[in-house]
Amino acid sequence: MKKLLFIFLLPLALYAQSFLISNIPIPKSYIQNLDPYPCDESCLKAYVSRGMIFSFLAHADSKLNDRELDDIRMMSISILNLGSFVQSSQLKIALLLPYKRIGHYASSTTNASFAYLLSMGNPFELKSYKVDSEERADIERALKEIQNDGFFYVIAPLTREGALIMTQINPRLNVYIPTVNKSDINTTSTSLYFGGIDYKAQSDILLKEATTPLVVFDDKSTIGESLTYYQKERFSTLPPFLDALGSPIKKSFISISIPKRTTNLEAWLKDNQKINNASFMVNTPIVKTGMVLSQLTLYDANVTNILSTQINYDPLLLSMTQYQDRKKMVIANSITQENNIISESNALLSTDIVYDWINYSTTIGIDLFYSHITGENRQYSIELLNNQIVYPIELIRPSINRFIKYYSPSEE
Repeated sequence: MKKLLFIFLLPLALYAQSFLISNIPIPKSYIQNLDPYPCDESCLKAYVSRGMIFSFLAHADSKLNDRELDDIRMMSISILNLGSFVQSSQLKIALLLPYKRIGHYASSTTNASFAYLLSMGNPFELKSYKVDSEERADIERALKEIQNDGFFYVIAPLTREGALIMTQINPRLNVYIPTVNKSDINTTSTSLYFGGIDYKAQSDILLKEATTPLVVFDDKSTIGESLTYYQKERFSTLPPFLDALGSPIKKSFISISIPKRTTNLEAWLKDNQKINNASFMVNTPIVKTGMVLSQLTLYDANVTNILSTQINYDPLLLSMTQYQDRKKMVIANSITQENNIISESNALLSTDIVYDWINYSTTIGIDLFYSHITGENRQYSIELLNNQIVYPIELIRPSINRFIKYYSPSEE
């Protein structure tokens, strides 16, 4: 089935960078249901097992509760280019892209948007608007052009600074910002939607697994330092730790900011009794995290556990570190829902929505707007609360060759 999907969608994938479906419509097929009798889930499975795909599709005219059957339905619609009742003039979504600020995410979020719409099987128009900066004048100019072109739904992967400007403008458009969490922005706008991961909520859950002393590494980046500051404040409010006799233990918080070019942590780790039996929180990107993990082992640090937010949910962690170094690691992850069809469409465009949270967040936003425009049910059942996507949080650990569910000692 994957080979068939690739063969049928490859020609469309080659045109992905245009982001506009041709004015010449691709011929569509329509299946008319002539069966006078209803068909329940067992009936649909019987049609599939007998290879009666058109009889199956005649009855499967809307989203199915059975995940496997619905995947077959969506894949068949895409491969067979089946018609629907959604008008192409309705499905218009714009992308506002500050290339110089977000780098490669300008193309990857575009591909994620394109892949989602492609997998839905309806005609659409997806147009990108490049802005040179996140200055107010540039953003206002782009928003005016977007509105003049008849778009009312916008995906805007902005930095926090750009998101602040957007809240000041408060456009009369529906704008989804996949890169920023609403808790970091002061706004009551009803037209702005936010999809950023909640690192603070992830930290709160991780700190429940921490002990004292808590040693926190960051790389002097904005996100690293802000997380360290937040974790220090939250750690101080945790209930007291108790020794084997039930007596309170004094809390100890140690912050280590690693300079950019530093590759040796001997001064902090070797024979340091202050970090004995510590929990280690790593607010560092994947490469620097790999260095920290290896040197915790190298200098025989007595590790209770190693904690990390979404920053290190990356398959590179499995290949660039030894299992011995990462076996006590616990990661908070908010990419918890998968859709096989949408993931396959993204894979055709070399876009990752399984591990890359910004691409995943973009997909959630496109799904939200698609539902608003078409009236169809969302593909992802993630809560939207006060215009912020509220992602579930799970704790996982990197095992020998994959990420698996983490069970705290009290659960085992």
